[in-house]
Amino acid sequence: MSVGSLANLDRLVLLTANETAALLRTSRKAVYAMAERGQLPGVTRIGRRLLVRRDDLLSWLDERRAASPGGIRR
Repeated sequence: MSVGSLANLDRLVLLTANETAALLRTSRKAVYAMAERGQLPGVTRIGRRLLVRRDDLLSWLDERRAASPGGIRR
């Protein structure tokens, strides 16, 4: 997925496994493994297809963000 394609993700409500992988900078296989282990929020399965609610994923990432060591740097 190209950088231009990533910019279009803000219009989507549900992300495919490929789009989720691009957002997380990981592989599609890793996304499926995380979903199987219950580690991804907002996962919906329609048949064999895996979809992830974009807002749930972004909120989850925001919650998991670690503070910078030593405070804020400029």
